[in-house]
Amino acid sequence: MLNTIIKASENFCIHQMAESYEINDEISKKRTLIAYIDIQTSRDKNFRVYIGSEEGFTQRVAKLFLEEDVSDEETLIDMLLETLNLIVGSAKVIAQDDNNEAFTIGTPHFIKVDLFDLEYDEIKNIKIQNDDMLIAIKEING
Repeated sequence: MLNTIIKASENFCIHQMAESYEINDEISKKRTLIAYIDIQTSRDKNFRVYIGSEEGFTQRVAKLFLEEDVSDEETLIDMLLETLNLIVGSAKVIAQDDNNEAFTIGTPHFIKVDLFDLEYDEIKNIKIQNDDMLIAIKEING
């Protein structure tokens, strides 16, 4: 499941952000904007997908979509939720196209601005220049 979401994240970096990126296993020790979205697979497995984005990464998204050089925290939160929705929505399409397990997605929810200290099963870091965005996944019960 995480591989499909990472593929969608790569597509986001390439096609939306038009930026080069790298993927690694580092976990940012900086304050991040953190949100999640729940997904349910066709086999009744439920997962929570987390995104933890440093302010700089989210500001890049705000610049792209809103043409704002400096955004307030509320705008950055909105951009984080939109980023999560776009990535997981894209992952849903990728999974269907690749004949992988289909899934439905919920509504994204903002959690906090803090260090990423949530429990997860798998995690990857996407870095654009010096800005990081974590993508993590945790299997949850119905």
